[in-house]
Amino acid sequence: MKISKPTDNEYNTQSPQKSYIQTVTAENALQAMAENILIVDNFFKSLPPEKHFYRYAEGKWTPIEVLGHIVDCERILAYRAMCIARNEKQSLPGFDEANYVAATNFNKKSLRNILLQYKAQRKSTILLFKSFSQRELSRLGLANNWPTTARALAWIIAGHELHHLNILKERYL
Repeated sequence: MKISKPTDNEYNTQSPQKSYIQTVTAENALQAMAENILIVDNFFKSLPPEKHFYRYAEGKWTPIEVLGHIVDCERILAYRAMCIARNEKQSLPGFDEANYVAATNFNKKSLRNILLQYKAQRKSTILLFKSFSQRELSRLGLANNWPTTARALAWIIAGHELHHLNILKERYL
């Protein structure tokens, strides 16, 4: 199954979502999500232990917190995709990612545990998107009061983690 790139009317182009989608070089969101499992796993497993809790500036997240944030966001975005594919008419609520990270205390969790959560969630996300028909992928719903399709959310998920890996490589290593 192929999930092609969304058009600009399928998501909020005024948000970082556009850059997330543009970060993905694959031709298929499912392919990108599958490839990213190894990329993310290798990156975090190769991260020196002294960098796990490093912050490049006051108030910035540690790499462990970034990974936890990636997992949280994927859970939320996959849920939104399912709701939109199922023709939900309500606007799905937004969320404050900074509050989520602060409330979770990822730095007290092991990298291994968060990576296991990431891989389990990714497998579930891929299976979810594979279950959608092209019609379901194209269905327009509202997420945080913005028109969005499940197709766009697949690409946002794939690009979101790449965005954060690029920042980690640039500012943390």
